[in-house]
Amino acid sequence: MLALLELVDLREMAALKAGDLPYGRKRALEIATTMAMEPTLMLLDEPTQGMGHEDVDRVTALIKRVAEGRTVLMVEHNMKVVSKIADRITVLARGAVLAEGNYAEVSKHPAVLEAYMGSEAAELEGAH
Repeated sequence: MLALLELVDLREMAALKAGDLPYGRKRALEIATTMAMEPTLMLLDEPTQGMGHEDVDRVTALIKRVAEGRTVLMVEHNMKVVSKIADRITVLARGAVLAEGNYAEVSKHPAVLEAYMGSEAAELEGAH
């Protein structure tokens, strides 16, 4: 168990109750409990929602680290997080696929820009 806490940067907080952890660290603990099951696929739904910048950066790095050797399917609206983590992105609007590819391709795709920014001339905001 200490190895899992080490993996998610919580070893120094091992003596604390889960309820006493800061919000971002609770999310890290959730990832550790998932990792204990040795998954080959992890499903994450907006893992950085409601976090401050420091926690977002910490959890982003954590997800990237635990994703090695497994598939992670993640719903995330923070483009900075997406740009740092995702190898492949699928953008949906009203249940239809608008674009698929890496961040550089998808973030400039005209259909994505029109749907999410209201203009084909813009660039997706949040990752730059």
